[in-house]
Amino acid sequence: MTQVFFYHGAADKIAAACALLSGAYAKKKPMLVFAPEKEIANSVDRMLWTQPALSFVPHCRADSPLAAETPILITDSLETLPQDERLMNLSQIVPPGFSRFQSLIEVVGQADDERAAARDRVKFYKDRGYEVRYFDLSER
Repeated sequence: MTQVFFYHGAADKIAAACALLSGAYAKKKPMLVFAPEKEIANSVDRMLWTQPALSFVPHCRADSPLAAETPILITDSLETLPQDERLMNLSQIVPPGFSRFQSLIEVVGQADDERAAARDRVKFYKDRGYEVRYFDLSER
């Protein structure tokens, strides 16, 4: 069964997501980032090029010719999956087919609409028997 992790209360959702992605890369763990909103996908892409200042997190779009050899992939569709280990959800919906992944990482900011959508997703997962683990980012 998919493990579900909620990182909530992030002052900057994109920065928090990129920090988690950087950590995953450092541990050699591939990650697929579901970001169907173009603005969010572009922000993640841009931040991974520049942060942290003294390192680089290899990433690309899932439809890139380099996707097969890149550990962090950004996608707006989960129809074809280059990997099924870890999925990071940066949308406000339940990712379609999330149960194919070993882990689902949800990153939630502090905006009221994000928090409300996250509560709906938590309910969705719990109603289907998934255990949800929480990590509070508001204190960081």
